[in-house]
Amino acid sequence: MPFLVRCLAWASLAYLVVVLTACEDAPPPAPPNEPSFAAVAMPDEHSAATAIAILERGGNAIDASVAASFTLAVTYPEAGNLGGGGFMLLHHDDQNAFLDYREVAPLAATADMYLDEAGEPIEGLSLVGHLAAGVPGTVAGMWEVHQRYGTLPWADLVAGAIRLADDGFTMSAHLADRIDAERDGYAGKTNFEQYFGNAVAGKTFRQSELAATLRRIAKDGPDGFYKGPTADAVAASMESNDGLISRDDLAAYRPVWRTPLDVVWRDFRLISAPPPSSGGFAVVQLLKMKDLLADDFAGVEHNSPRYVHLVAEMEKRVFADRAEYFGDPDFVDVPIGKLIDDDYIVSRAAEVNATEISAVDAVAPGLESPDTTHFSIVDRDGNAVANTYTLNTSFGSGVVVEGAGFLLNNEMDDFSIKPNVPNFYGVIGGSANAIAPQKRMLSSMTPTLLLRDGEPALVIGTPGGSTIFTSVFQGIVNVLDFGMTPQAAASVSRFHHQLLPANLVTDSPSRPLSDETRAALGALGYRVTAHPWEFGDLQIIQKIEDGYLAGSDARGRGVAKVISFPD
Repeated sequence: MPFLVRCLAWASLAYLVVVLTACEDAPPPAPPNEPSFAAVAMPDEHSAATAIAILERGGNAIDASVAASFTLAVTYPEAGNLGGGGFMLLHHDDQNAFLDYREVAPLAATADMYLDEAGEPIEGLSLVGHLAAGVPGTVAGMWEVHQRYGTLPWADLVAGAIRLADDGFTMSAHLADRIDAERDGYAGKTNFEQYFGNAVAGKTFRQSELAATLRRIAKDGPDGFYKGPTADAVAASMESNDGLISRDDLAAYRPVWRTPLDVVWRDFRLISAPPPSSGGFAVVQLLKMKDLLADDFAGVEHNSPRYVHLVAEMEKRVFADRAEYFGDPDFVDVPIGKLIDDDYIVSRAAEVNATEISAVDAVAPGLESPDTTHFSIVDRDGNAVANTYTLNTSFGSGVVVEGAGFLLNNEMDDFSIKPNVPNFYGVIGGSANAIAPQKRMLSSMTPTLLLRDGEPALVIGTPGGSTIFTSVFQGIVNVLDFGMTPQAAASVSRFHHQLLPANLVTDSPSRPLSDETRAALGALGYRVTAHPWEFGDLQIIQKIEDGYLAGSDARGRGVAKVISFPD
């Protein structure tokens, strides 16, 4: 055998020995990774498709939220928006954060701007037309959260909304009905009909001016909205219609990062909205009061007369505190620590009358939708977003910015335009929530997370004005105490009580309380009626052992879906 061949043979044999020896010491091959999961619970099919597409592309929950928010500005015009604002609660890389992109009062706003010479509120002035609008925060909010947490390019997240505005989408019967329901209220007062008069169920609905605005936002970020042609269009619309929002107002707007409420409840960390939302404190109080009243709730069936009465008694106390203490924390001192202190909640629970309706004058403060929309998203890494944003009532002020194609909010009605005078939702407020320039109006929006062992166990939120936190509370209790799936918990009958009138309980028009429960509550002294609008559109995601469950309220046109990512 030639020398070179012999050398190569010996080298090959030596290599084989080394490899076989290494294999003897090596661990067995790892089994295939388990699939990972993500979940979305969204208010319509278009936002669901957008969020899923972003997650499947590798974007995180924040990317999906930004893209979905812009999509909803096109396909969910009654609440999805460019011209409104909201709150985003998120869990990212084991950290919790809360972004306040709520609207603010214009620089020219005054405390008495909606009162006549006699000091009485002028009907409708804070609800319809240009004067009802606060300075929008949504675009700045989406940009801010994307800059801090986003992973995909900004323009890519706006692209889907641009296509839907340009090419149009098929008008659903649900949306067409909502537009029809609001037409008369805006007739002769705004340009609503000019932009939505051709909305017909089953037909394609296009919004070319909105598409142009979205292109500017995709290209220039917030400068494409708060400066340049879009800002000029807003200012011109205001100047021509006695509105107050100026170019200076738009240029000055900034979202605010705030510390979320973070309390221990049962074996969870409950993370929720801080002021200027009243929703977080309310959910904390309601959940903890219910546990303190465990003996009274023992054996009580879901939505039975006793259950409704006990919850109404708790809600009375929450709304009394809300009216007295809450406003923009940048302007007033909100005693939030005292209001969620365990000893204080013990004292409030002790006031609950388990057998009779408490009189209003016996429920003092304890210390010295209807339209919004919400979505919940969890990505494959366990990052979670609960986002609630709004125009206030359906389609906001009814004003579409000409040349820009988006609706303006009517959030100014969420201020106390006069102390102890109810707003659209029948909720009273005091001086803490009085109008002032650049002040944020009080809100009930309640995006909420329950964390267990550091991971999101429940992601929940809803629209519904003053019914938001009472609906979120019932949704949590439905899942955790009554063992319902997220879909059942979101869709079952709900009820609401808010202190005034003292004996009024309202329930879901399409899913009312049972006749037996209504009759028994009537015998107790309650007046039970259908709520003036179909309140709530709960979107819930629940972590289970091998993935997630997701539910979207059957009252709306939402979509909930769990997504599997094979390794």
